[in-house]
Amino acid sequence: MKRLLIALGAVAVAATAGAQTYPSQAIRLVVPYTPAGATDVLARLMADKVTANTGWAFVVDNKPGAGGNIGMDAVAKSKPDGLTLALGQTANLAINPALYAKMPYDALKDFTPIAFVAQQPVVVVVRAESPFKTLGDLVKAAQAKDGALTMASAANGTVGHLAGELLARRAKYKFTHVPYKGAAPALSDLMGGQTDFMLPTPQAALPLIKGGKLRALAVTSVKRLQVLPDVPTVAESGYPGFEAIDWKVLVGPPKLPADITRRLHDEVEKAMGKPATISALLAEGSAPMSGSPEQLAAFLKAEHARWGTVVREAAVKLD
Repeated sequence: MKRLLIALGAVAVAATAGAQTYPSQAIRLVVPYTPAGATDVLARLMADKVTANTGWAFVVDNKPGAGGNIGMDAVAKSKPDGLTLALGQTANLAINPALYAKMPYDALKDFTPIAFVAQQPVVVVVRAESPFKTLGDLVKAAQAKDGALTMASAANGTVGHLAGELLARRAKYKFTHVPYKGAAPALSDLMGGQTDFMLPTPQAALPLIKGGKLRALAVTSVKRLQVLPDVPTVAESGYPGFEAIDWKVLVGPPKLPADITRRLHDEVEKAMGKPATISALLAEGSAPMSGSPEQLAAFLKAEHARWGTVVREAAVKLD
């Protein structure tokens, strides 16, 4: 019995020592998309804020490809020491599992949920010269033309694409989807009149809205955006309860020790909850998120099911 107590005590001391000495080196933060995109910008903001509080060093590692699957898979297969993390999002943790015929990881089993980071809606936009002044105008035209209206997207399976599918099912209309290789060419063709509407992120759309190149009809968040106070929500436009959010969360490989998970969670919550950080998020059309690792796990499970249903109903599939 005495030996057992000594052994248990040694384990407890070792766990405490591990938490106190973490991290032993720079933390590799994998961003599963290209530099300068919305996920990359947020990852660097979070890393900078945590570093300012803790002195920890982060190395942001951009690993794009396969809708974010390549970068996320690298983290899923990494050592569970807290030194390799990922900024996951709606697409690679909730949409891709239903979108791709074969996935390299299990989105619900192969990651340790650590912390909520931020969220943002997408914006229903048309070119400035469009005859559609409101979301109601767009819906009526789409219903009358039965699939003739075209919706651009940054790519198949993005939140902008699936939010468009979700809205079409709610409003009972059809459209023709035109996927592009990125938001920039999609927005260019929208402004040029080659497509009729799009649901881009606020970061991509705001400069063009402010510059008079695009007209914003609605946002897909529950509340209006601080940076677009005159633009109604989809819910306000006649579809109560409608919401489509692109969220970003911090995850690690499976079996990440509880003490390291909690330490990371607490530092991220502290950094992202500061007034200056919240102001920066609101200014770009995002909003902070918070909650425990357990709440994040439940959230991911619910979003996995919700977006999976949208993908299946839209009959979208990628190899």
